[in-house]
Amino acid sequence: MENHDLYPETTNEISEKKAALAPKNIEAWRNFSKTVFEAGALDEKTKQLIAVAVAHVTQCPYCIRSHSKTALRKGATKEEVMEAIWVAAEMRAGAAYAHATIAMDEMENTKTH
Repeated sequence: MENHDLYPETTNEISEKKAALAPKNIEAWRNFSKTVFEAGALDEKTKQLIAVAVAHVTQCPYCIRSHSKTALRKGATKEEVMEAIWVAAEMRAGAAYAHATIAMDEMENTKTH
């Protein structure tokens, strides 16, 4: 199976078809997205690096492509993008380990015999 079968290419035609099915929602989404990524307390480059990291945690291939490209366009270096990805990897692994506390709690409080 090719990636194209699993993750079809995003085209303007597909985007417009999706938008036409819920025009009020997509308008709200686009305004929200535009606002979120505008410079504020954080600059646009930093916001895009955060988005790259989050996209890797949520494992959205479309978001990974889009935000990696935009991060570079906003001035991020390839090294900064990769470092953001490593931060995401640590956070995801760290969360799995931290949640082991829940398993430990259950194991400690469950009688097996």
